[in-house]
Amino acid sequence: MPTYAYRCRECTETFELLRPMSESGAPAACPDGHTDTVKLLTTVALTGAATAAAPAGGGGCCGGGCCG
Repeated sequence: MPTYAYRCRECTETFELLRPMSESGAPAACPDGHTDTVKLLTTVALTGAATAAAPAGGGGCCGGGCCG
């Protein structure tokens, strides 16, 4: 199950909830019980074999070599 981050608009507390993707848009109360919360946008960290297969040598338009 993914973890979603939320911020309470009343007490400004940031918190995370572990919930199914089907409930990602459902309202979430903060730990203090306030219900005026907003879901935060978060980035996903990719790890494992998929990133290990990425080409080495940097990036850029020509794979890390000198462009130009």
